[in-house]
Amino acid sequence: MKYEDLKILDELREKGSITEEEYQREKEKILNDNSTSFNVGKKPLFGMMENTYIMLMHLTQFAGVLIPLAGFIVPILMWITNKDNNVNVDLHGKNILNFMISFAIYAAVAAITIIGIPVAVIIGILYIVFVIIATVKANNGEYWKYPMTIQFIK
Repeated sequence: MKYEDLKILDELREKGSITEEEYQREKEKILNDNSTSFNVGKKPLFGMMENTYIMLMHLTQFAGVLIPLAGFIVPILMWITNKDNNVNVDLHGKNILNFMISFAIYAAVAAITIIGIPVAVIIGILYIVFVIIATVKANNGEYWKYPMTIQFIK
């Protein structure tokens, strides 16, 4: 199991998804601790499997449709509560936060331009499509970096 965890960790580092510092910290945890925070089957919260939890992190971005600001707050809370316990939760959480901030900026720019309404509609459609794609991929255990995302948090 440690070998598989190290292989996944190395792939994340090679893709640039995690920094060298994060890589070394997690590698040390894997090699020195039998209960590492990098287990794929770890149950991060509410007894859910990792893929399910991460899928819900992506999907909760739609919670704002029901409760204002919930689509921003819920995924961030899910990320913050487990980012130190699970490297995949941390990776997806950063991706989600960067995506939400980027698209908020795009929407703000669209709102102040002359062609704002058509651009805002396109931004809204892309947002929905991208969240659905990321949700499906997360459920399948895959990491998918949102397109058009500015990397504010690395």
